[in-house]
Amino acid sequence: TLMPVSSECLLPVTNYYKRILLPVAYSLVFLLGLSLNGALLWCVCCRTRRWSSTVIYMTNLAAADLLYVLALPPLIVSNAMGGLWPFGNIICKSVSMMFLTCVSVHRFLGVCFPIASVRLRSKRLALFASGSVWILATAEILPTLVFAHTGVINNMTVCFEMTDPGQFKVYFPYGLFLAIVGFLIPFLVVITCYCSMMTVLYCRDSISNAGTARKRKKSLYTILIVCLMFVVCFVPYHIARTVYLFVRVYMPGDCHLLNVVMISFKVWKPVVSFNSCANPLLYFLGYRSKNNLYVDTNGEKKPDTSLNTQNNIQSCQG
Repeated sequence: TLMPVSSECLLPVTNYYKRILLPVAYSLVFLLGLSLNGALLWCVCCRTRRWSSTVIYMTNLAAADLLYVLALPPLIVSNAMGGLWPFGNIICKSVSMMFLTCVSVHRFLGVCFPIASVRLRSKRLALFASGSVWILATAEILPTLVFAHTGVINNMTVCFEMTDPGQFKVYFPYGLFLAIVGFLIPFLVVITCYCSMMTVLYCRDSISNAGTARKRKKSLYTILIVCLMFVVCFVPYHIARTVYLFVRVYMPGDCHLLNVVMISFKVWKPVVSFNSCANPLLYFLGYRSKNNLYVDTNGEKKPDTSLNTQNNIQSCQG
């Protein structure tokens, strides 16, 4: 059985992050995320007449982001109070699940979106894929209902977002499952798909006229931005989270190492949150640039049909 981390083991900087940086970061994400994602959903639902597969995927991302930012106020208050949790067990579980749901939906839709961009552009398939993502994400985070709960540390009620210190050894396999199945595999698929798309766009520049080449270059920049956002927002967080779990399970007595990985985990968690604000900003840029993916070498837009990336790559290379 693991011993709880005592207050003597926590460096002052840890409390500084908890009481100041996290509330400020989460407050900023809440204000921006609520307004941007709310505006995006309003524009899509009230002003969009023709729903494409792109709009369907972006709407689901905005819904996941909005769900997450609505869970931030309790975290803001709790962190500002030094970790005290006055909201009860149900809200503790709900907040933990809403964060993981948002992250999971982003990862799995991140797989669907690049594949749909080159092969599966049917609205029916987009709806099916989006529904499947929500079901899969919900199933993936159901164990959180058991692990996340309130508890008492140093005579203070807190919310264990992952699990309580005595259950980390039991939680570790599930945490590893989330890292591999919920992140690593989708991440590799996303990077592979986007690299394939960039290869097609880059090699076609040599046979494109000046106008089309500029459009393809904009598409390349958009894909690079999306990949960079995915890497910055999710890779460090999942690495820090996995290392933190490992240290809590196998080296709980090393206070210095525990503080290093704990601070790293705390720092990168709000970075994931900022991704909720960036998606609406990228929507219009990404939507315009995505249309450029369907411009042929004569500068004319292609019909809204599927593209075969592998054939495009082969024709470019051959």
